[in-house]
Amino acid sequence: MLRTAFMILAGLLVLSACSVVHSPPGTETTVILLRHADRTAPFDELNEKGVARANALPAAVADLDIDVIYSPDRKRNLDTVKPLIEERGIELRVVDILGAGPRLIEENPGKTVLWVGNTDNLQTIYGQMGGKKEPPVIYGEIFIMTVGDSGPPKIEKRNFGGKGTP
Repeated sequence: MLRTAFMILAGLLVLSACSVVHSPPGTETTVILLRHADRTAPFDELNEKGVARANALPAAVADLDIDVIYSPDRKRNLDTVKPLIEERGIELRVVDILGAGPRLIEENPGKTVLWVGNTDNLQTIYGQMGGKKEPPVIYGEIFIMTVGDSGPPKIEKRNFGGKGTP
């Protein structure tokens, strides 16, 4: 059983290594990944701490010129970026999570995009961008990935609204 699990894991690692997305030749695309703000499961609404965290997001990314925000159609995700959208007037694209990782770069080469996700799709997108180790799945984590036309991404880690919990 352990050998089977190892073989499956090895296969997944090979597949993920083959599908790393890079920015087009001569460009660098910045992909900002963050998990939606705090909620009390199983509800889709942000709780009080989540609302405060969402309100702290604009200050946490004040130095970044964000061109577009992507999100799945989930209330908690949309509410997390609402203060940022209202403050800056950034375009929001609500998309299906399937194929979202490559789409972020294909539609925005050389730009800065933000994905507000959930634990499952953040893991997928982070891996597709060449991220190693754990993706930003803790409330308040922000990973700013500079994805070049080759090689591994550069990753800067930040927080918004204080340290969170998984």
